[in-house]
Amino acid sequence: MGNDVVPFKVAIPEADLADLRRRLAAARWPEKETVGDWSQGVPLEWLRDLCSYWGDGYDWRRCEDRLNAHDQFVTTIDGLDVHFLHVRSPNPDALPLLLTHGWPGSVLEFLDVIGPLTDPAAHGGDPADAFHLVVPSLPGYGFSGRPSGAGWGAPRIAAAWAELMARLGYDRYGAQGGDWGSAVTIGLAAVDPGHLAGVHLNFLMTGPGGDLSDLTDEERDALTAMAEFQEWGGGYAAQQSTRPQTLGYGLVDSPVGQCAWITEKFHAWTDHDGDPYTALTRDQMLDDVSLYWLTATAASSARLYWETGLARPSRVHALSSGLGVTVPAGVSVFPREIIRPSRRWIEHHFSDLRFYERTDRGGHFAAFEQPALFSDQVRRAFRTMR
Repeated sequence: MGNDVVPFKVAIPEADLADLRRRLAAARWPEKETVGDWSQGVPLEWLRDLCSYWGDGYDWRRCEDRLNAHDQFVTTIDGLDVHFLHVRSPNPDALPLLLTHGWPGSVLEFLDVIGPLTDPAAHGGDPADAFHLVVPSLPGYGFSGRPSGAGWGAPRIAAAWAELMARLGYDRYGAQGGDWGSAVTIGLAAVDPGHLAGVHLNFLMTGPGGDLSDLTDEERDALTAMAEFQEWGGGYAAQQSTRPQTLGYGLVDSPVGQCAWITEKFHAWTDHDGDPYTALTRDQMLDDVSLYWLTATAASSARLYWETGLARPSRVHALSSGLGVTVPAGVSVFPREIIRPSRRWIEHHFSDLRFYERTDRGGHFAAFEQPALFSDQVRRAFRTMR
């Protein structure tokens, strides 16, 4: 393929969808949990109900059509095929913006923000806030290639993204990310600062450092949430950071297992009062789960944790310190995010923080859960950087 940028359309074979339905119908289920909540994981009846709909009611072709409504491409960078959406604004002076997802997300998270960001005037906004969007699938995720060798951590992905933007002819651009997209975006600030107008993050792994004196109420709440996550919420990361291949055998073979592994995070990390369907619909959840299932990327996506060592004790400090971001930056903190840093915690690592806001709703999957609010945050952050 060389440096060619080749048009791409999603076309999952009907046989793959029939196989999914067959596996769901033949699933072997464990006994019911011994508690009345989600503290042992996804409740049996909740998951059985969702998987029943997945097998008899859910329409993958609807999701496929939504993806194919946008221009998609594949190009080879550093020996790996990279899939991406490329949606240009009707405003020729729009700022190019790279949007990067994380785990267990995908490019699907951004479908509802494409219109507001590329054509703000058509969505009640200012035409001057328009972006040309580039939305890639991370290596090992979705329709991008699966690395056949080690080494594809966030820094290498950032270098690939810099090459992608150059290949598309964008000399100056912005970058936005949450979850792993945040790590890749911070990596871009290191490898391609001369071409970056700025970055916007909706997730950031940082804390107060060693100084716990004079904490605000918000900072104390953030530390309490981080401690709760470390106690009860980090098991998935420990597994993916140490034995992603072992995990992959079960998830690539069992759609019920894949569904549970992902939807547990939709429950834990979204903003709701007990019913995760008030944050994301069944179809939104199953669109994302189906993408992982139909591309068989449970193991390859989990390897990004292994590459980075996210949950390994020897790597924790290195991942949350020494960020040293010097490009213009903005950060939005959503109230049900896993880590909710204060402005002063961030300013230890970002020398040019131009935008910081705490929103009143939303969680880890900000663009997926709250597309209008996310779009507004991105627009206003980049007004300070254009």
